[in-house]
Amino acid sequence: MASGEKMKILWRIWFLAFVLLLSVLSIFGSPTNLFKIGVLITGVEKNSTAFDQGLREDQIIISVDGQEIKNLDDYTRILSAKFNGTEVKTIITTSDSEIILFSNNPPEISVSELKKTKIKTGLDISGGSRALVNAQEKKLNFDEANELKEVITNRLNVYGIEDIRVSTVNDLSGEYYIKIEIPGATPSELKELISQQGKFEAKIGNETIFVGGKDIASVSRSGQDAVIEGCQQSQEGYSCNFRFPIYITEEAAKRQAELTKNLDVVVTPQGNYLSKKLDLFLDDGLVDSLFISEGLKGRIETQISIEGSGSGNTEEEARDNSKEEMNKLQAILVTGSLPYKLEVSKLDTISPVLGKEFINSIFLAGIAAIVAVSIFIFVRYRKFKLSLAMLFTSFSEVVIILGIAALFRWDLDLLAIAGILVTIGTGIDQQIIIIDESKQKTFSTLKQRLKGAIYIILGAYFTGLASLLPLFFNFVGAGFFKGFAITTLIGITAGILVTRPAFSEIVELIGE
Repeated sequence: MASGEKMKILWRIWFLAFVLLLSVLSIFGSPTNLFKIGVLITGVEKNSTAFDQGLREDQIIISVDGQEIKNLDDYTRILSAKFNGTEVKTIITTSDSEIILFSNNPPEISVSELKKTKIKTGLDISGGSRALVNAQEKKLNFDEANELKEVITNRLNVYGIEDIRVSTVNDLSGEYYIKIEIPGATPSELKELISQQGKFEAKIGNETIFVGGKDIASVSRSGQDAVIEGCQQSQEGYSCNFRFPIYITEEAAKRQAELTKNLDVVVTPQGNYLSKKLDLFLDDGLVDSLFISEGLKGRIETQISIEGSGSGNTEEEARDNSKEEMNKLQAILVTGSLPYKLEVSKLDTISPVLGKEFINSIFLAGIAAIVAVSIFIFVRYRKFKLSLAMLFTSFSEVVIILGIAALFRWDLDLLAIAGILVTIGTGIDQQIIIIDESKQKTFSTLKQRLKGAIYIILGAYFTGLASLLPLFFNFVGAGFFKGFAITTLIGITAGILVTRPAFSEIVELIGE
C-alpha cells in the first residue's frame, strides 16, 4: 500500500480520535477536576452570618478549622462534633477565600458532593419524586401547556426548590400534561406543592387590597416596562433597584385609595413614602414588603409600580440578584392569576439507592458483554487486533454519547442508559457485519466488500431512526421514553458518521 493511500485511510481514524478528545473535554471540563477535593456550597441563607461574611453559592469549601475537607462525610463529621450550644469560632477556607464565623450553630448553608464530571443524572439515579399533572376539568392545548409549565416552574422557584425539571408531554389522544421531577422530595411534599393553586394577596396592615387571579388584570414583564435602575455602592457592597408596573381592577384601586387616604407620609433618603408598606403574601406566607409612594395616597389608581432591590458584593452580582428578585415577584403575581387548579394524574417515587445499584449492574453487564463478544471474535477469526478494535470502538461510542450529554446538560436517567446499552449492542452487531463482509471469499477487493457492509449498516440505521422518532417527539409514552430515544439516536448516528467508518478502516489496515 502506498503511503498516500495509507494517509487517505487514516484520516477517518484521526477524526474519531478528535471527536473522542472533544467528548472527554466535554465530560470533565478540565483534567484538574478529577483531582479536586472539598464540598460545593449549593445555597446560603440570606441575611445569615455566613452570607454577611461572604459565603456564596458555587464556592468550594476545602477545610474547616484547618482540617481538610475531602468529601461530604468529612464536612458533616467535623461540623457535628463542633457545636454544642455555645458560641464558637469557625474558620472556613474556600478555594478563593477564608471566612471566620462566630456562632452557636452550624453555618446556615447547604452543601453537596463536588462533581467530578459535567454529567447530570436523572431522577431515577439521584432519587426523588415525579408527578404527571394536568388542569382540573380542562383539556390543555399546546400554548396553554407551555404557559402552565412556565408558571409551575416559577412557582417552585419561588418556594426555593433547586434542580427542578418541568416539561410538557402529550399522549396519543393529543392531551397535554406537565411532568415535574424534584430530586430529594417525597411524594407527599411534591403533591402538596403542586396541588396548591397559589393564593396571592396584597395587604396594607391587616386589610386586603387585591388578590391574585381576581384583582390583578395584568403584569408587565417586557424589557421597556420592567427595568433595572441605577446601582449604588455602600460599605456592605452594591445594591440595584428594579421597577415594573402591574394593573389592578377598579374595585381594588378604590380599596387602595380608601386605605391609604389617612396614612402619614414618611420622608426617607430614597424618597417620600406612606407610613405603611404593601405586604405581599403567597399561600399566607409573607414574600415581600414594598414601599408605597406618596403619590398613591387616597388616589384611585389602577396602575401600580412595584419596586424593590437586590444586593451583592459586586455591581454585576447586585444586578443579577436584582433581576432575580424582580422575576420572582413577577412570577408570584402571574402565578396568583392561574385560572384553574391542578390535579395529579400520576405520582411516583424513586430511591437513589435503587438507581445506583442498577447503574452498577448495567455497567458490569455492559463490560461483560463487550468482553465476551471480543473473546468470540478472537476465537472465530484468530485475530487479537480485531478484538481490540471492537473493544476500542464500543468504548468510543459510549464516551461520545456521554460527551454530548454533558455538553447539552441533559439528564441521564435509567432509560437513557438503556439507550446506551442498545447502542453498544447495535454497534457490536454492525462491527461483526463489517468483519464478516471483509472475510468473504469473492473476487471483489477488500475495500469494495467493506463498502457493501456500510450499505447494509445504513439500511439498519434508517430503520432504527424511523422507529425512534415517535418516542423522540413524545407520540408514545407521554414523554417518558424521550431520554431513551435521544441517547439511542445519538449513539447510532455517531456510529454511522464516526465510529463505523473508523472501524472499517481499522479492519482494512489489519486485512492489508
